[in-house]
Amino acid sequence: MRKAVTGSAIGAAIFLVILLLLYFFAPHTEGLEEEIGKHLAVVTVAPFIAILLGIALIPLAFTHWWESNLNKGIIAAVCGLPMLIYFLGFVDDGGAALLSLSHEYYSFIILLFALFTIAGGIHLEGDLRATPATNTTFLAIGGLLASFVGTTGAAMLLIRPLLRTNSERRNVVHIFVFFIFIVANIGGSLLPIGDPPLFLGFLRGVPFFWTLQLWKEWLATVSLLLVLFYFWDLRAYKKEALLDQLRDKTLVEPLTIRGKINFLFLGGVIASIVLLTDHLAWWREPVMVALAIVSYLLDKHYEARRKSPDDKSPREQNFFTFNAIVEVAVLFAGIFVTMLPAICLLKAHGAEFGVDQPWQFFWLTGGLSSFLDNAPTYLTFMSLGQGLNICGGDVVCVAGVPVKILQAISVGAVFMGANTYIGNAPNFMVKAIVDEAGVKMPSFLGYMKYSVGILIPTFLLVTLIFFL
Repeated sequence: MRKAVTGSAIGAAIFLVILLLLYFFAPHTEGLEEEIGKHLAVVTVAPFIAILLGIALIPLAFTHWWESNLNKGIIAAVCGLPMLIYFLGFVDDGGAALLSLSHEYYSFIILLFALFTIAGGIHLEGDLRATPATNTTFLAIGGLLASFVGTTGAAMLLIRPLLRTNSERRNVVHIFVFFIFIVANIGGSLLPIGDPPLFLGFLRGVPFFWTLQLWKEWLATVSLLLVLFYFWDLRAYKKEALLDQLRDKTLVEPLTIRGKINFLFLGGVIASIVLLTDHLAWWREPVMVALAIVSYLLDKHYEARRKSPDDKSPREQNFFTFNAIVEVAVLFAGIFVTMLPAICLLKAHGAEFGVDQPWQFFWLTGGLSSFLDNAPTYLTFMSLGQGLNICGGDVVCVAGVPVKILQAISVGAVFMGANTYIGNAPNFMVKAIVDEAGVKMPSFLGYMKYSVGILIPTFLLVTLIFFL
């Protein structure tokens, strides 16, 4: 076991060194993608479509096979290698475009690694009364916290305390469906570290604090869902047996937080993004990695000094492993390579598609984000917005995209990832943990009955208020 861990650590270190070297050698090529897109054939987007469909459909058809990260790597390689060879050997300046894209992949993976590792060292213990007010407070806190520790971090931090709190109740499925809606998706829309699509936007030139402008959409949507949830849960709570309600009142344990120092490390990650800019920018990712390593070693130090087998570190109590972040690194290596033709084509021909209204971007970005990964979907429509070439005069733009359109893309990608289990990575993680705890979550289509009945009307209201 120790040799396996050592081998994994050496492999990870080599991977990070390669990424760092690519970071230094990658050129900054303004306008290169648009120029390449003028000469690309539409068929070059086929591997991009194939890998996204594979990620969406293979887990449903071949669940056990898909559990292996090696098999995920096979899919990433089958789709990505043809594009890698094509751009390196047959596209003028294709190698420069790939190297430039490696900047974004490097920063993207390091941020996710740091947030995932640090948040995994925070553990909540306790069992509160499972009243509608308590559950609504859980969701409200998670809906805010998600923007600061990421949707995955917030979901993993709160899901087990929420399960323990409601362990005496029987009518609870709706609680975890709304948890996916709010904590695992919509809550992560205020900062780039909240959800991967927004961080990719930051890497593409969107200012770090620009996403705070989405507070109106965030507040309106989260507030509406919380009100709906409270009355739904109130009705469900009244249906609980008197004996179960009595047990819930009796078995109460105050919440305690273990691993609180990790909140300081999370603050360090945010500070590194905000403060390490311009000529100091290359320090940003090494600082994040250092913070993650220190956080992880603190747990290892705790484990080495434990006094009994039951004296577990916060990460052990969270059942923490690196499997999920390895999965993301493998799949996104393929996604980043295959999405390059789509980005180039949309930048070169965006104005020809007839999509130029905020509501169109909101629903197209959101619709695809419901079934495909929302991070590459965000970048695809961001490139389409840049391809409109309407900035200037009365049209205010951010990162080459009109402000209202960029807001629609951002909200669509983050919010509508909640429409299905496969729209955003934390969704399936939450489902798996809840199922394991003995609460039978809805099937894929069963979950969509909730999302169609609750989220789609909500998003129609968001459209009417903000994007028409």
